[in-house]
Amino acid sequence: MTAPAPPRTGAAQRAAAVAVALLLAVVTALWSGQPSRAAAGAKATVQPLGAPFLPSPDPLRVTIASMVAVSMTVEKNVTIRLSDGTTRVTNQYTFTKLKIRSHMNVTQRAAGHTVTIDVPDEGSLGGYDSAGRPETTTMWGTISNVCVRVLVKICGVQGLLDFFGSLIPLTAGAEDFVGEVYGIRTVDDRAALDSTDNPVHLPGTITVTTP
Repeated sequence: MTAPAPPRTGAAQRAAAVAVALLLAVVTALWSGQPSRAAAGAKATVQPLGAPFLPSPDPLRVTIASMVAVSMTVEKNVTIRLSDGTTRVTNQYTFTKLKIRSHMNVTQRAAGHTVTIDVPDEGSLGGYDSAGRPETTTMWGTISNVCVRVLVKICGVQGLLDFFGSLIPLTAGAEDFVGEVYGIRTVDDRAALDSTDNPVHLPGTITVTTP
């Protein structure tokens, strides 16, 4: 374990809070979700997401105005278990070196409240670690739109898959990302055991509202 860091300023504390905001959003239901009777008889093989990572049954709506990544791959028909004990068959999207160029917004409406994370400018969901090695971001859910430019602007996940195959290069950048996502996980696959690298850097604001 590392020694406690010196006291942070208010701005630093807010930045640190935003860095862990996605984790707070995707586990909202851990406090209120109860196992469902329907899930007891489920026989599907469930994708292990790593305990205690159980996404909320209320998906996150994620929009990104502009982003860049080395690549995006898609695996269809992946079964995941949610925090209320139910399962979903959905898609798994894997990005390498995912960075936000401008305006990312994440909104979750669940359990009588709404959590909103707004990043107006640049950020990262797994760019590079301090040694310059790539980090990996995985999303479980449905991306309804993302656009890239290759001579002309091509939009829609299915259209990109048809054009590029199963591997979509995003090194030139992508725009207009829209997705309904159950969980987001970013990891540094090559981190040492004593590493303190944080692959999530989202300088922005978090708001929680109730009706």
